[in-house]
Amino acid sequence: MFSRGCQYALRAVLYLAVHSEEAHPLNVRDIARALQVPTPYLSKLLQKLARDHLISSVKGPGGGYFMSPENLRSNLAGVIHCIDGPDALQGCIMGLPVCSSENPCPLHVQAYALREGLNYQLEKQTIGELAEKVKRTGLKL
Repeated sequence: MFSRGCQYALRAVLYLAVHSEEAHPLNVRDIARALQVPTPYLSKLLQKLARDHLISSVKGPGGGYFMSPENLRSNLAGVIHCIDGPDALQGCIMGLPVCSSENPCPLHVQAYALREGLNYQLEKQTIGELAEKVKRTGLKL
């Protein structure tokens, strides 16, 4: 559904949010190791998220990434739009090149309803809320 980069970004943002009470920024190598993702790739994703103010960063020695209270109030849709673009959920579920209300695929109506529900949930849920759920339930990142 989402690109591998978007999946890594969602996991990294949640990892940072779960660890948002730590007194120091987390460096990209430690985040990549904890999530078992490639460091160079994650580094580029985190830079992009920081440019879009979805996470915060500190440069230099002892620098790294962290979640500010403002970042924690951002929604999950922002992360997806940052990495995969605003049309991330708009493609045809069957992979057809042309699929619209005027020219629907066999699953268009069902996919539209699912997409609308998912978009609603992603817009509604904040990063901080999901991080609290992860902490409370021990869900795996």
